[in-house]
Amino acid sequence: IFKFLGAISVDLGQDRIKPYLPTILTPLYRELNSNYAEQDPTLKNLSQEIIELLKKLVGLEAFSLAFSSVQKQANQKRAMRKKQRALQTVANPDIAARRKLKRHKNKAETRKRKIESLRPMYKAKRQRSHALKDLAMVE
Repeated sequence: IFKFLGAISVDLGQDRIKPYLPTILTPLYRELNSNYAEQDPTLKNLSQEIIELLKKLVGLEAFSLAFSSVQKQANQKRAMRKKQRALQTVANPDIAARRKLKRHKNKAETRKRKIESLRPMYKAKRQRSHALKDLAMVE
């Protein structure tokens, strides 16, 4: 998709690409700012190359305006999600407690995996699956 965006921007030219610049920059900015563990470095390099291409194509001033608007929009979305999450913990404490328990469980599993990778002889105790017990009606 990034290659397609680059090809379309070159094909449209300087004047016709300007209205679509924020739309094109949004996925590129998202890829550059992502901090996932299993992120593909080739994708990040490709997005950086396309950003440089766009910068040369439309000029620094127009690019800077579009890029700053995309950046501002992303920060606003991030702040809105954070605010909604905080409001949800107050409005629905049971959902928040479930999310917290799930996060704690995942953190413990990650810790066990990390210990096993560092010390292969050591086997951390894993919690048994209680799927059938959860399904049964226990009084």
